[in-house]
Amino acid sequence: MKKLKNFIFPFIFLVLLILAWEFLIPYFKVPKFILPRFSAVLKALWTQRELLYEHSLVTLGEAVLGLGISVVIGISCALSIYLWRNVGKTLYPIIIFSQTVPTIALSPIMVMWFGYSIWSKVAVVVLFCFFPIVISTLDGLKSVDKDLEDVLKALGGNRFQIFFKLHMNSVLPNFISSFKIAATYSVAGATIGEWLGAEKGLGIYVKRASGMLQSDSVFAGVVVLSFLGLVLFSTGFFLEKLLLKYRRGIKEDYYEIKKG
Repeated sequence: MKKLKNFIFPFIFLVLLILAWEFLIPYFKVPKFILPRFSAVLKALWTQRELLYEHSLVTLGEAVLGLGISVVIGISCALSIYLWRNVGKTLYPIIIFSQTVPTIALSPIMVMWFGYSIWSKVAVVVLFCFFPIVISTLDGLKSVDKDLEDVLKALGGNRFQIFFKLHMNSVLPNFISSFKIAATYSVAGATIGEWLGAEKGLGIYVKRASGMLQSDSVFAGVVVLSFLGLVLFSTGFFLEKLLLKYRRGIKEDYYEIKKG
């Protein structure tokens, strides 16, 4: 019952927002090409459902592929910086510098390098997503309690046991948080990549619709993009529930190391 109450006020606010959107637009005579009525957006979602579905699969594929590559690159960079000091001194400034240049300015370069294939879009997604994973994972590795590490060494744990049982347990919450952030960024990255040049995808769909002043189709595409971002964020949420549920306590690790 308590959980239900938590959803009542957001639901009421959403309903009021939709009603205001639907009825205040004709009341204030807002032109359709500026802001369509909510019912017009719903109609566009229904009448163009097959086209939107086709384009959304392309965008989702680019976002998921780019997100997966970002996870691999992000974790690899974080581990390299943490384990090898000289590598960290070289790699960390490069990673920071890569974020000082606006990603949208680098996007045309990705198109020149990879053409109009899927990989130009995936490259843009990686530029958006890998940075929060690197930084958050690295912070998790650095937040390990040194006193706890000394205790595990005293109990006979070797370097690999301590790393996988202590460091990985410590970094898991940070990584999942960064994954959820990167998951939402991935859809934006794929969309921007499609704006610069693509034949399919929600980004090019929205661009074409806006060029023809079809605001209802534009908003329909935005709604689907928001839904994709929500789906990927929910994946991170369920991943968090799954991994943290089976995350073992440090005390259990003490006994395992001691027995080993």
